[in-house]
Amino acid sequence: MKDHNTTSGKPPFSYPVKVGNISANAVTVKVEASPGELKGVAELWDVVEVKALKAEVYLSRWKKDGVRIKGRVSAEIVQSCVVTLEPVESKIDETFEQIFIPEGSKLARIVANDAAEMVLDPDGPDAPETFIGDTIDVGEAVTEFAALAIDPYPRAKDVDFSDHIESDASTKSDKPNPFAVLKDWKKD
Repeated sequence: MKDHNTTSGKPPFSYPVKVGNISANAVTVKVEASPGELKGVAELWDVVEVKALKAEVYLSRWKKDGVRIKGRVSAEIVQSCVVTLEPVESKIDETFEQIFIPEGSKLARIVANDAAEMVLDPDGPDAPETFIGDTIDVGEAVTEFAALAIDPYPRAKDVDFSDHIESDASTKSDKPNPFAVLKDWKKD
């Protein structure tokens, strides 16, 4: 993935939330990218087009200083088929959860000190992210979670690799190996 900041230094889809406004009771935030933001996200993700990007996010406090965000992100994207280069449309619909902690908090120091000993469950929540200042960018987080769900090898519907045959011992070629002349090179 490309650097998540554009040339202006700002992410293409941004929705800053003041941490001080988040309480222990979850608050629901609905975010949706504008047409201009969708173009920036398409460039960031290196896809043909992003037709829609939206999310419903629940924000709540986590252990006094931290913030937990949970939600569902959906997107409609157009990519190029890896075989034919034809446009391929796909939909993303993913749930996510992330904890953010302030960079200078005790929680951040504990995570940093125990990082070598931490055992992460691949199906469990990710390690906490740190943030600087008093703001978390929910739009940027949503963009990153959606990006993780993009198919890296999109294919048009009726395209497969059945015409491609991997070589093995039974399909040995009669062509001479171009490197055969080098086999005795070091024997002198």
